[in-house]
Amino acid sequence: MEKTHERVQDRARRIWKKLNDYYERLLLIIFIVLFLIVLYCLYDTWYVYDHASDKSFLKYKPTPDNPGTVADSPISNDYVCWLTIDDTNIDYPVMQGEDNSKYLNLDPYGKYSLSGSIFLDSRNAADFSDDYSLVYGHHMEYGKMFGALDDFLNLKYLKNHSTGTLIVGKEGKIIYNLKVFASMHADAKNKNVFAPTETNDVEAYVKENAEYYVEMPELAGKRILGLSTCSEGDSTTRILVFCYICD
Repeated sequence: MEKTHERVQDRARRIWKKLNDYYERLLLIIFIVLFLIVLYCLYDTWYVYDHASDKSFLKYKPTPDNPGTVADSPISNDYVCWLTIDDTNIDYPVMQGEDNSKYLNLDPYGKYSLSGSIFLDSRNAADFSDDYSLVYGHHMEYGKMFGALDDFLNLKYLKNHSTGTLIVGKEGKIIYNLKVFASMHADAKNKNVFAPTETNDVEAYVKENAEYYVEMPELAGKRILGLSTCSEGDSTTRILVFCYICD
């Protein structure tokens, strides 16, 4: 009877030990999976930031001394202009696809990139001859891409960073000066600012609704360039900065 009891106890100990082994292995697998998920998230964050920080395309920027650089570069044929806002991180080639989703996840070379490209609304004329042209860019951390637009929601900053250039065309022979004059939040469904070829008088609308506005009567009536980026998360709110296009 005693031996039978010992055998039962021994069997119970073996079963318990196996269960402990399985439990430890399960915990180890869960730990490895969680570790791999964290590792992937860190890599993904680094990858997106690294691509957003990539300024290798700057060597293809047209200049008065070398106006045809972009025409001979690996930058996609969808290139329409080069946008610069002085003393900010905004210094990018601007693309234009057949729709407004193409360059959400393609870099200026036409390669996949979560940070995408800066791109002109597909409805606008590529030569910026429309009364109102609209350019989009992802809102990236540390002022990358159009994350730099956040700073313009401050009147002092807007006044101190109000100049820029628009170098139009692959040959870079057409150069417009830009004058930043307003910034605001707007819903992505607001056709007064997000239907660039349908808006009747964006200048009047911006003057009335901008959160920060600098009066420039000498430039009234000139063509306008809008720069748009997301405001936060999945919200439909956008940040917009407006510039006059000066001949």
